[in-house]
Amino acid sequence: MEVDSVNGRKSNRNGHNSGAFIIGYLERGDSVTRTRKTICTLMCLAFFAVLAVMPGSFILQKNVYRQLPLFRFLERKAARDFQRKDPDTYAKIVENHTEFLGAMVEKENEEVRDEQEKAVAENSVGQAEDVERKTEDVEQTETTEGSKKTESTVTAEAEPGQVQTEIKTREEDKQQQKEPSEDENIKQTEKDSAKETEKSQQNKTATATPEVTQTILASNNIQPAPRIDLSPQTLADYDYLMNQFFIVDSQTTTNADQLNAAELLGEDLTIQKDATKPQILLYHTHSQEAFADSREGAVEDTIIGVGNYLTELLTKNYGYQVIHVTEAFDMESGELDRSAAYDYAGTYLETILEENPSIEVVIDLHRDGVPENRHLVTEINGKPTAQIMFYNGLSYTIARGNLTYLPNPYIQDNLAFSFQMEYQAAQYYPDFYRGIYLAGYRYNLHLRPRSVLVEAGAQTNTVQEVKNAMEPFADILNRVLQNPKGTN
Repeated sequence: MEVDSVNGRKSNRNGHNSGAFIIGYLERGDSVTRTRKTICTLMCLAFFAVLAVMPGSFILQKNVYRQLPLFRFLERKAARDFQRKDPDTYAKIVENHTEFLGAMVEKENEEVRDEQEKAVAENSVGQAEDVERKTEDVEQTETTEGSKKTESTVTAEAEPGQVQTEIKTREEDKQQQKEPSEDENIKQTEKDSAKETEKSQQNKTATATPEVTQTILASNNIQPAPRIDLSPQTLADYDYLMNQFFIVDSQTTTNADQLNAAELLGEDLTIQKDATKPQILLYHTHSQEAFADSREGAVEDTIIGVGNYLTELLTKNYGYQVIHVTEAFDMESGELDRSAAYDYAGTYLETILEENPSIEVVIDLHRDGVPENRHLVTEINGKPTAQIMFYNGLSYTIARGNLTYLPNPYIQDNLAFSFQMEYQAAQYYPDFYRGIYLAGYRYNLHLRPRSVLVEAGAQTNTVQEVKNAMEPFADILNRVLQNPKGTN
């Protein structure tokens, strides 16, 4: 090494050679750096090109790295691995889901069964005429106590056997009946109405047919002639009441609270006569019911013909306006089908009642079915007359309890209506009535408070015998509708 005397710097003879080496090395590395830069630039361009083409997917996934194929593959694999690693949890989930689905299926099946049972219960009544109606005579005390003869008919679901009646001892005698209103204006109105009604009936008598005229005269001259004790004290005895007036189907039951004679007779079921608007609806759930001498194809020889005569009596004799429905609810495509007759009738009648809100009385007129050797006939006013039986539904069976799917808010009103008519029959036509049959279902008696099902005679009666029965029936019906408390 030599020292520059002028500048005081050290010099190296080999310094020029070392700088040249470094420069040469750098010049050789320039080509590698440029290659790397080019690759990086191309990758960046490709990445941003992807971002420009599919921005939505990246935004939806929030994290860009989730779009990488490798990440997506690993993510799905991790999910499958977790499932395999925790089989107990997975099995428990499957088990709980299965139990849930099973409970749902069971609930649906139970609902279907309930609906089917309801449908069978509602339609079973209409099937009663398809099988031989079972009857049981209840003439238990005819020779000792003068009890009336009665007979039980059983619905489609009833078991054969003797009618079951629930006998209970009453703790208290309810003898007092509600007194009529003391309002003098009301009394005067009733008197005026009675006078007008009497005048109207006299005028109608002049124009009525000879047959109806005879009926008018006979009903006006009849006097009470009861054969059983009808005093309030005696009727307060539940056992006596049941023996004399009621027949209880084996499928249902009743009690002294429901059948209280004083309360049933104390209910005011009178209506104000108005011939300008319909007040009575008469129909036949089983329109094809015929009699011993009915001519095939003759409507007048069926229960409809009997209904025509009853309509004539109520209109010409008593001054009511009657709607008589002759629709064949028990016919389907020309064939007898009573399986759904009550359903068809109910729907049809609801429309009529909506259109005629003035209707206060609804009567379903039938004829009964009895053994061929039984003839339900008596003599009234010198005429052979078929006997009648009233029919009430309690919407209650021993097996099911209260039938909530067959509600009837008028059960007690219906019972009072039929009992008051039977009470009138006991006074004026003691051999005419057969009893009040209490069954478990509804029978469309929920339409009005004064609804009743009447069994007029049976298939062993003649047409004329059953038509004759309409004369005393019209009389007792009118007595209930016009005499307060149905006791006069």
